Amino acid sequence: MPIPVRRMRFMTWRSLATAAVAALMAAFLVPVAAHGAPRESAPVYSYENAIRESVWVDTGLDGDSDGKNDRVAVDIVRPRELARQGRKIPVIMDASPYYSCCGRGNESQIKTYDANGHVVQMPLFYDNYFVPRGYAFVGVDLAGTNRSDGCVDVGGRSDIQSAKAVVDWLNGRAKGYTTRTGAATARATWTNGRTGMIGKSWDGTIANGVAATGVKGLKTIVPISAISSWYDYYFAKGAPLYDSGPDWLSGYVDSPDAQAKCAAVQRKLVDEAPRTGDWTSLWTERDYVKNAAKVKASVFLVHGMEDLNVRTKNFGQWWDALSKHGVERKIWLSQTGHVDPFDFRRAAWVDTLHRWFDHELLGYDNGIDREPMADIERHPDQWATSTVWPPRTTSATTLRPGTGAQPGVGTLGLRGNRGTETFTDDPRLSETDWAAHIDLPTPDKAGFATRPLARDLRISGSSKVTVTATPTTSTAHLSAVLVDLGPDTIRDYAGSGEGIATLTDRTCWGASTAGDSSCYKVTEAAKTDVDYTVLSRGWADLGNYASDQGVPLTPGTAYTITLDLAATDHVVPKGHRLALIVAGTDKDLIDPPSTTPTLTLDLSRTSARVPLVGGADAFTRATAGSRAAPAASVLDGVLNPRTALRVPGENH
Repeated sequence: MPIPVRRMRFMTWRSLATAAVAALMAAFLVPVAAHGAPRESAPVYSYENAIRESVWVDTGLDGDSDGKNDRVAVDIVRPRELARQGRKIPVIMDASPYYSCCGRGNESQIKTYDANGHVVQMPLFYDNYFVPRGYAFVGVDLAGTNRSDGCVDVGGRSDIQSAKAVVDWLNGRAKGYTTRTGAATARATWTNGRTGMIGKSWDGTIANGVAATGVKGLKTIVPISAISSWYDYYFAKGAPLYDSGPDWLSGYVDSPDAQAKCAAVQRKLVDEAPRTGDWTSLWTERDYVKNAAKVKASVFLVHGMEDLNVRTKNFGQWWDALSKHGVERKIWLSQTGHVDPFDFRRAAWVDTLHRWFDHELLGYDNGIDREPMADIERHPDQWATSTVWPPRTTSATTLRPGTGAQPGVGTLGLRGNRGTETFTDDPRLSETDWAAHIDLPTPDKAGFATRPLARDLRISGSSKVTVTATPTTSTAHLSAVLVDLGPDTIRDYAGSGEGIATLTDRTCWGASTAGDSSCYKVTEAAKTDVDYTVLSRGWADLGNYASDQGVPLTPGTAYTITLDLAATDHVVPKGHRLALIVAGTDKDLIDPPSTTPTLTLDLSRTSARVPLVGGADAFTRATAGSRAAPAASVLDGVLNPRTALRVPGENH
């Protein structure tokens, strides 16, 4: 069945009829310019006098098994003037588990309330900025957190239904109440139901999950550093990425009430998420990628390409699935780690987000749909654009490793090679150790590099590395990384700020009240000079070579497995080299196996499929007439990457 024209691609989805209706609707929301339809909502409504209210929405679930349907708390801020005039307005919503336990944003804000239980401070700038512009802002406490009933099930049915039920309530399809336990009902008569969800990390993950239900009324989502499949947050083909599972995370954010009632949910999160990394029905329920065909909302995705908390496989597979199903979309990719765009590109972010919501929720024809699809940070605070992403000329190109003059110091090119390379897993070492010694024979890795490039070479998208390896023990973990070998100044993603430094001055974004300031500390790029940049990573348990259920290995037997490398967009400049490294445990980024294997790679059956702009021809041109590689030396990079806290959303 052909994709309807309006869903073919981001730049051209609006039909003239839809645009006309949207413009007419917008005319009833804000003052219209003297000449034609408005192009930007203006801050003409009072934030100080805005209506602040709380509603508890029935989720239809009884997650805490107390015999009553769970109700989730919904805190609302909306313009009083539009309410008096009876004008219906759209909603911007952030559904989060962090509103009381942990805080949101770079300054870890939590919700605060007055004596009547009405919200005083709503974290982040969304309400301060958008309520004066004719939007309602809604902050939802996920089930089991803050003032909501139920249990946190870490991306499962309860989490997603927490927010979906609110979208249903905003569209007249679910019940809401004025109190947590009372019978007095509340109806959302003040909204037209058009809802946009936004949030970083776990919050953005909920937006992904709700969009994947296809719920009516959800018009757009803005997932920032968000998860698309919870298995890929915890594991990479059986290799554990953290030393704990979703039960720990649930306990971290549970309210005291939930901690007392949710033992059964906690037990399920233990029993159905084994540390073996085997795929179970629990992970199927928490895989939103499989339901991308249901997504009706447009998607504005943001992710740090060096995010080692919510690793970038999550955005890559989600983006590819959305693209396959013709979902309207836009993307920003930064050099940071797990950082909100408000803290790495503030002014441009607020302006772009404003225009995005005006277009998607108010229907304004402001041109954002005709702008380039992708913004990509090439150097700290230096951005480039792509009309579409990845570019149309991108082609997966097979690169093959070869032996060199020294053990473990090999070549990388288009031609197939024979031979073997051998390394021994050393769980004390990480990707930074391997890359630093790429030109030196070390027993812990096998490295393969091109000669210096004659011209720039751009990688755009997700890579795969297929490895055929013979282990000496019954367990083995593998890592594969792509590295840009050459000097550069990059954001220090391995530092405490993950690429930003927080200063003392503040800038203000919207209106303020005594209890809710719109002024936030200024940030700047935290930079470091390096001799190499790790640009993409992937991991696997070799025991998962045949399926998503791991098995013991037979020492001396060769196994073939494909590692999924993280999505990225990186230009390897002229004069630099592109390298592939294959090794064992990537310290602090995956857990080690129960044994310490030596592995022998069969180079004739080992390769990397890399999405190159221009494909194999671009690689041939870039490597033609290459100069000799520089003399071997130890290279400098970022500090060893630390395992990010086991919390998708902590502010670092």
